[in-house]
Parts: sequence; structure tokens; C-alpha cells
Amino acid sequence: MLSSIAQPWNLPAYLQSDEVVDHESPAVRRLATTLGADRLPAHEYAESAFTYVRDRIAHSDDTGDPRVTWRASEVLTLATGICHAKAHALCALLRAGGIPAGLCYQRLRRSDGEPATVVHGLVALALPGGDGWHRQDPRGGEPGRAARFSLAAERLVWPVRPALGEADLPGVHATAHPQVLTALRTARDRTELGGLLPADLADPG
Repeated sequence: MLSSIAQPWNLPAYLQSDEVVDHESPAVRRLATTLGADRLPAHEYAESAFTYVRDRIAHSDDTGDPRVTWRASEVLTLATGICHAKAHALCALLRAGGIPAGLCYQRLRRSDGEPATVVHGLVALALPGGDGWHRQDPRGGEPGRAARFSLAAERLVWPVRPALGEADLPGVHATAHPQVLTALRTARDRTELGGLLPADLADPG
């Protein structure tokens, strides 16, 4: 659990459907049912949804897919997207199962050999009757570093390295951050997206 994420729980906001986390769409609802939203305990369904997005939705940087997806239903239908797109998809599946979920972000170095940073997208969920927000990283990962679902110690792909300027950015956002969403909606392809994604995030107010 990340108790360091300080934001009041306005739980209705973390269950809403919008143009990004469109969990009322038929594509999301059908998949949520297939994954057990109506029959599994909440923690089992959350893990089922996480595993599906991590393993069945290809990360476009890994596959070289030029398409840019951002709306959850589109991500799930086309089965491709960057970390933010995969986070939107997982958030939608969790909300479809009645599990409060939001988006959170890290500032990471693009690679060990360069100082430039980029914002990485994660999901935080709050199980009904649980003890707080739990971050999950549906991005996938390099061999041996794949993220895992965990409600105890975090199993993220990239734990931050503060000495290198990396940071867990504050807040669990009920909606996609405007800077991230603008980049995703503007980019004509994945190559262009790389130059549009923010290096850090401003407080959306």
C-alpha cells in the first residue's frame, strides 16, 4: 500500500466512466464478465484483470506497433498501447467490477545513459473494506523484471531511484492527467508520441 499518496477518497469519482476510462462500453463490460467481475471475490477479479492487461495487451514499444491508443475500450479491442494506455484499460476493467481505481504516475529516466526523463503510468486500486491504495503496473516488463499483482509489497517494473532524479508523483487521479492525454490524442503515431510525452507533470489543479 502507498500511504504516501495523500488524496481524499472520493470513491464515486474512482468508479465513474468517462471518455478515457469508458468502462460502460460493451467491449469493456464483456471482457470484465469473462474475467470474472460478476463471480470472483474482488481481490481475485482485480488480479485477473491485471494479469490480462499485462500479458494480453502488447506494449507498442516492445512490438514496434505504430498505433497510438488511449481510450480503454480501444486499447482492449486492438490489444496494443503504451504504459498509459494499458493503465487506462486496467482502470476501466477494475471499475467495471466495482473496484475503485485511479491513475498515478512516476517520473523515470528514459534510459540509464541519458538525463532526460519521461512520465510512466500506473494504476492504484482500493479494495472494498481494504486498507488503502495499492499501486499496480500493468506495463509488463523486461525478462525477469515483469511486474506482478501485489496487495503487500509493490512489484512494479521500475522502483524509483531518487538519486537519479526519479520520483513517484503525488496523487491518485480519477481522470487521466491532461498533459498525458493531450500527448496521446495529438500523436499521429508512436514515434511522434515519444517526443510529445511529458518529462514531468504539472499539478492539474
